[in-house]
Amino acid sequence: MYRFISELYPICRSITGQGIRDTFGRIQQHIPLSITAVPSGTQVFDWTVPLEWNIRDAYVADRQGVRVIDFKQSNLHVVSYSTPIAARMPLRELKAHLFTLPDHPDWIPYRTSYYKESWGFCLSHRQYLDLRDEDYDVVIDSSLKPGHLTYGEYYLPGDTAEEVLISCHACHPSLCNDNLSGIAVATFLAKSLQTSSRRRYSYRFLFLPVTIGAITWLALNQQKVSNIKHGFVLTGVGDEGGFTYKKSRVGHADIDEAFAHVLRHSGESFEVTEFIPYGYDERQYGSPGFNLPVGCFMRRANGGYPEYHTSGDNLDFVKPTSLSRSLQVVQSVVEVLESDRGYVNTSPYCEPQLGKRGLYRTIGGNVTGRSAEMALLWVLNLSDGDHTLLKIAERAGLPFLTIKLAADALEGQGLLRPAG
Repeated sequence: MYRFISELYPICRSITGQGIRDTFGRIQQHIPLSITAVPSGTQVFDWTVPLEWNIRDAYVADRQGVRVIDFKQSNLHVVSYSTPIAARMPLRELKAHLFTLPDHPDWIPYRTSYYKESWGFCLSHRQYLDLRDEDYDVVIDSSLKPGHLTYGEYYLPGDTAEEVLISCHACHPSLCNDNLSGIAVATFLAKSLQTSSRRRYSYRFLFLPVTIGAITWLALNQQKVSNIKHGFVLTGVGDEGGFTYKKSRVGHADIDEAFAHVLRHSGESFEVTEFIPYGYDERQYGSPGFNLPVGCFMRRANGGYPEYHTSGDNLDFVKPTSLSRSLQVVQSVVEVLESDRGYVNTSPYCEPQLGKRGLYRTIGGNVTGRSAEMALLWVLNLSDGDHTLLKIAERAGLPFLTIKLAADALEGQGLLRPAG
């Protein structure tokens, strides 16, 4: 996953254009991503698909022709969606188009101007302070014209048409945690699901430009959304912070309970937060007209670390171990969704004798053995058709897998049958 992020890092992405298409091409080397191109001007609910933006070069050069700001050194040097310009101007005029971070003088900020035509450059505050009071050549070799918004989609069919939606934004240039970590974990989650011999649910992976991409997909796929039973947005899962799960608008959906349970038993610091209509594309999936059970999984929340939307969010900021643990968490959540179901105790009058069936082991004070025995008793007691395995695990205070293994053992002895 870290190598994949390293490959994607240099690409200049935006909400439209060749950069995001090149990114989808790299994802296609791992999973068979289908690509949809939606023409500029297409009405999608209250929004309109914007003009396509592409950039070839940009710089600010001093009187000696030295590039004091150079797009080729960092994608972040240019405000995304900057209109083309070729002019000479004094520093006092140029300053209105320069953006820095005085509190972090070595970092370049990330700025955009998607829906208001303008132009600008971002630079470190140290660079800014070094600018001499003279005239500068200002060049942005970009284009903003009718084209397409592009998104990627990968659908893995399961035993039922009911879907789990996994969505991530794919439009930010050279930001490793906010953007590329979500792409990497989503891609490798899809790869791991490909190898499953059997899937209860179907899985839909979406790689989209932020906001307008999710809005466009929802506008064009309204007939499909009724199949979405669970979902989550993946972003910011590569830093060293603790885990954060932001609940869906529903607030008590199965996906919310599954993430809370897995994180509670992960052994790592975590926080489960309530839904707010701000953040990533969970707010589009959770808009009132759709109200889909889609939460958001991340480490530190957006804006919750100083490197957010700056050049500090680089290849040193994300860690392979963090990516790995994030992937393990979402894989565990998927396992909960796949395996969670209700059972009925076929011997409900008092406890059945488990010893004669070989279900009790003589382990003495072994804690693991004790947990396994308690799991058997909890599953038998609460398998009344109303409690799913996840609800039993929560009430018992035991990991889902422990409860699942107990249910498998009891079903194997004919003491449980699936509810319904």
